[in-house]
Amino acid sequence: MMKKITPLVLLLALLACLSGYLMSKASFVGRLGMTFVYKEYAFLKTWWKGALFVFICWMIFLFIESLVHKKLSKPRANIFYAAIILIALVGLYFTYSDFQHTVSHRWLKEKFHIGGYVFWLGFIIISVFFIVQKKEEVVITETIEP
Repeated sequence: MMKKITPLVLLLALLACLSGYLMSKASFVGRLGMTFVYKEYAFLKTWWKGALFVFICWMIFLFIESLVHKKLSKPRANIFYAAIILIALVGLYFTYSDFQHTVSHRWLKEKFHIGGYVFWLGFIIISVFFIVQKKEEVVITETIEP
């Protein structure tokens, strides 16, 4: 399974860098807001800190989904993955709606918004990865010696 996950982790690392970079390109007004009003989001002004945050979130989620992949049957695991995709799509919708209707978030501008959308895309990619994986069956053979 580790050989199969390595390309996924590399893809997620690249997407996390993209997301962190885009979120660090908030507008001047948005950056001022992060500095003076929303100080808890000041780490997003530095691309690698935002990328690291996104990547860690995805790795925690990847770990949880790999446990689900190991412990549940394929049909039950697929139901779990579909639920996660649905949750991610709802999160993506609410993120979009928030960016369009909250003035302070609208001021962050498009690059920041796209970085937020990439965050949700990563969750969907992880779930789709596990949906297309075949369940590894462990076969135990017992030999009887005379």
